[in-house]
Amino acid sequence: MARMTAPVLALRDIRKTFGGVVAVEDFSLDIHPGEIVALVGDNGAGKSTLIKIISGVHPPTSGALTIDGADVTMSSATMARAHGIEVVYQDLALADRQSVYMNLFLGRERVRNRLGLLDRRAMIAETARLVEELDVRIPSPHAIIRDLSGGQRQGVAIARATHWARKLVLLDEPTAALGVAETARVEEIILGLKARRIGVLMISHSLDQVFRLADRICVLRRGRQIGVRRTAETDKNEIVAMITGVASGVE
Repeated sequence: MARMTAPVLALRDIRKTFGGVVAVEDFSLDIHPGEIVALVGDNGAGKSTLIKIISGVHPPTSGALTIDGADVTMSSATMARAHGIEVVYQDLALADRQSVYMNLFLGRERVRNRLGLLDRRAMIAETARLVEELDVRIPSPHAIIRDLSGGQRQGVAIARATHWARKLVLLDEPTAALGVAETARVEEIILGLKARRIGVLMISHSLDQVFRLADRICVLRRGRQIGVRRTAETDKNEIVAMITGVASGVE
């Protein structure tokens, strides 16, 4: 079970302020290899801020991050990637005019020699292998991103994260604008990450999706951590009460 292993990432007493605004207050969470944890809460609850703290975009004002038991200072997105952490943002961060294979190697292109000539053949072959392995249904590694459907683009973004991630993938609303069939396909890819023992931290407004995928659910409200529940031991009514604070005793 994922809970019996050492956490791949541990957050301890994370606090983040922007000027006089407290975005996140006293947040602690462990994420284990092969575990999917969902972050849920209303807009402005602090979910995206936490993703950006973990991925090195925003430094925490106070608190500690540990990876495999060692304290780390996540000062940049490059450092997060060096620690095996990849992110799929809601806007996907894909280069629309570039091919699928160039997007998979964006910023990490293969080169053939010291002159820096791109090894396109190697990148195309690796892309073809990866999309077949993940069953990302694209016409070809040469396909241009802007010509793909929303689900195909999301698949490419997740395939890129899957390819480079060694420990953890962060997903910010991975299926927000997708149809039913495309959502199901992306969810299969997410479950594939779990099978590969990669931890997943996922933001989603869809409680149906959260209950299909997540092992645990972490609820935020106005920057504060209300609670963490094992999915098998809770229900939607309790989670909605925690999100909204309408029921007594939810804290």
